[in-house]
Amino acid sequence: MAVKFLSEEWAAAVKEALNSSDAFKSAAGGQTARIQNVVTTSEGEAKNYLTVEGGAADLGVGEVDSPDVTISQDYETAVKLWRNEITGTAAYMSGKIRVSGDLMKLMQLQGVIGALPAAVSGIDVEY
Repeated sequence: MAVKFLSEEWAAAVKEALNSSDAFKSAAGGQTARIQNVVTTSEGEAKNYLTVEGGAADLGVGEVDSPDVTISQDYETAVKLWRNEITGTAAYMSGKIRVSGDLMKLMQLQGVIGALPAAVSGIDVEY
């Protein structure tokens, strides 16, 4: 059964997939980060967060306290990122996403971010 993109069910499925992925857990092992994601949709802003600590991920709908980085994008860009049709770097360089906060922290997470597509590829998402 498909989960609606950016919904609480989607967030729970992504969290489970990340924490079940050996590649993600390995990449996340020594990392600590709090990332706020803001997606502009036709209904307004959809916010979700990803925290990484001790090799584990927490992902949920809403806001995270004291984010290291906030990433903002429109819905179309968010879909392309999650479908792995565009990389975060390409989206940033083309102005499709905006980053505020600790850009260096985000750069240090490239291994973690690189492990995301394979970890979440089995999730049936309704866009």
